Amino acid sequence: MLLQLRQQTPATELAALRLDLSAAGLSAAPVSFFAAPIWRLEPAADNLPTAAPGRAALDAILRRHPCVAAAFSGDFELASRPLRPDGTRVCVATPGGELAIGGDEMVVIAGPCSVESWEQIRDTAVAAAAAGARLLRGGAFKPRTSTYSFQGLGRQGLELLAAAGRHAGLGVVTEVMAPEDVSLVAGYADLLQVGARNMQNFPLLKRLGEQRKPVLLKRGAGASITEWLAAAEYLLARGNDQVVLCERGIRTFETYTRNTLDISAVAAAKELVHLPVLVDPSHATGRRSLIAAASRAAVAAGADGLCVEVHVRPEESISDREQAISPDMFAALMSSLRPLVAACGRSLAPASTRAAAPPPPAPARAPAPDLARDAAFARALAAPALP
Repeated sequence: MLLQLRQQTPATELAALRLDLSAAGLSAAPVSFFAAPIWRLEPAADNLPTAAPGRAALDAILRRHPCVAAAFSGDFELASRPLRPDGTRVCVATPGGELAIGGDEMVVIAGPCSVESWEQIRDTAVAAAAAGARLLRGGAFKPRTSTYSFQGLGRQGLELLAAAGRHAGLGVVTEVMAPEDVSLVAGYADLLQVGARNMQNFPLLKRLGEQRKPVLLKRGAGASITEWLAAAEYLLARGNDQVVLCERGIRTFETYTRNTLDISAVAAAKELVHLPVLVDPSHATGRRSLIAAASRAAVAAGADGLCVEVHVRPEESISDREQAISPDMFAALMSSLRPLVAACGRSLAPASTRAAAPPPPAPARAPAPDLARDAAFARALAAPALP
């Protein structure tokens, strides 16, 4: 529940309200990013669930305190559109200056599924910037279905990704998988991604809400729209309103595509909440031949940007090669989107020339994955068992 308090309420009245709430087994924490003073109420950490007051008892407490202007209860009250009818602008720091997501510009994120080597991420970053991408994506920590699949380069991958972003003049987006990794990843990334598999990793969401870097929250493959928006509320309730939503397809009975792109979710999220919404056409379709059409649909539905998998050599990609597109395909996609974006009253960043500088040396401690070893291991696993 949220409480909206009256402006300029004396501290003594606020203290009395907090005392009554505490006696009822509730903790109150301020939410800092709205002009009006707002508290969020939650059961106290040391309070038994059965001891929490019922709604009638809570209403009685609130009536005794005239400093309470209104009370709201819902799954995503802080994110709700009426609180910010004009929407939220999420500000991301980049080498070229601050980038706003949710404004007039259609922001495009591009890059490979995984950071594999310095040459791979550097060349992909240069090509993405040249076509008009504004942010570079790439996985350093990879949640994979099989424990035997490539899991990412970890810290070394973060170093390579950050260096490539600086070289190409792009901000950096990468996934963080665990609460204990937030500080490490935030030291390299400008936008922290919560992947679809971690959309309801509540300890991770709470930790990300307590820090102030912007967060890209992907929708889970089996999540409803309400569950997706309620996950975003975990971030806002802890003080971080710099949240970008990303629709990346949901799991249905369809098998031709990797997932099913839920275009209606884009319009619904824009109607329900004030947060920017991106679309990931790569994971949504899983087929490079469908990415351009899915991207155009996202633009027409009102998405604030795209997240596209681009690899300098897609046929050599360690992961998700079927949905990765080449730099030439990405440049053609961006060119095809410009008239549609303009027709929707928005803009797309022009091509960049910053990436033409001589390449810097590769960061230290960054060996490429041993692809020959991995291939040999895969062949060994596929071999028939010994009698």
